[in-house]
Amino acid sequence: MKPIPLNDFIYWVGGIDWDLRNFHGYLTQRGSTYNAYVIMDEKITLIDTVKYYLTDEMLERISCIVDPSKIDIIISNHVEMDHSGGLPQLMELCPNAMLITSPNGAKGLEAHYKKNWNYTVMKTGDSISLGKTSLQFILEQMVHWPDNMACYMPQTNILFSNDAFGQHIATSQRFDDEYPFDIIMDEAKKYYANIVLPYGKQTQNVLDAIEGLPITMIAPSHGIIWKQHTSQIIAHYKKWANNETSNKAIIVYDTMWNSTKLVAHAIKDAFEQHAIPVKLFDLKTIHISDIMTEVLDARYICVGSPTLNNNMLPTVAAFLTYCKGLAPKNRVGLAFGSYGWGGQSVAQVEDVLQQMGWRLIPAIKVNYVPQKQLLVTIAQQVFEKINEIDF
Repeated sequence: MKPIPLNDFIYWVGGIDWDLRNFHGYLTQRGSTYNAYVIMDEKITLIDTVKYYLTDEMLERISCIVDPSKIDIIISNHVEMDHSGGLPQLMELCPNAMLITSPNGAKGLEAHYKKNWNYTVMKTGDSISLGKTSLQFILEQMVHWPDNMACYMPQTNILFSNDAFGQHIATSQRFDDEYPFDIIMDEAKKYYANIVLPYGKQTQNVLDAIEGLPITMIAPSHGIIWKQHTSQIIAHYKKWANNETSNKAIIVYDTMWNSTKLVAHAIKDAFEQHAIPVKLFDLKTIHISDIMTEVLDARYICVGSPTLNNNMLPTVAAFLTYCKGLAPKNRVGLAFGSYGWGGQSVAQVEDVLQQMGWRLIPAIKVNYVPQKQLLVTIAQQVFEKINEIDF
């Protein structure tokens, strides 16, 4: 388990979680990494740790460079246990190490671990000398926890960005010029959509804070390290943080006897007539976290459900609950569905879309099985309403 150098004195020493497939309800089909970094300066410094079950893996990597007990400074940029899980073992190995964290980090670590550690608290603008190099600290409050913090090394132009700019990818390749760029971007987009999306304003604040910094490398807490495509990922974060959308549509639905599915396809036809790219997602087969990746930059979000026991289907309710929590803004919504004798689901779906503050296309509610002419009429109605949307 070798460390991987970022340069001649900074090393990646994290853990690779090959088997991780679910992260807070978000499917991580490619696993993940928990990135930790050792800086071999006059004061030997460790930035972050790993999940508890990968602590020995991290220590083995560190031991290839230095005896872990010789670490002088440990920086905890985030309390969440996939970042801080190795802290108890590290603090036992080097009890005299300075433990640096944010103001909320100190509160969170104390509340979680119940340890009498000696914290040194940093805020935005604070810095510390490591010897030949230094670290400047930037609070990243609510990207995506209140305690998040990043640090920047001006001597190397490396930003240790914590959760910002991360991806869930398990790989032995560490850098963005070693791994397929399209996959890295897909996973970075999915990561933002499922974790960072509700915190667009806070993300903008962080982007403003790093705006004037020369950055040649971004070393996040998860996934691939950015060194060739730093400008591209920052540009995408600016777009995502501003809730900018593309002229595309997604149609999300579940169906009992295929009537709602038929309506979904009629709505698809309306978007295709406008040459608007459109994707359909059946909730029986597509996970909500994969759908959110498409929600991130889709302008039109259409959600359909038949009625079951006076309610929408549980799969649709789960998607809407998940989507509402992630709070995408500046969207156009459309509720649709079919029913036999009840018909309450469509109004329930529309109510959630309205709660999210979206502009709405009038809902579509179909009794029993829609015949071909009705489906043509639905497509035409949606086509005309799209014409009325003014951007």
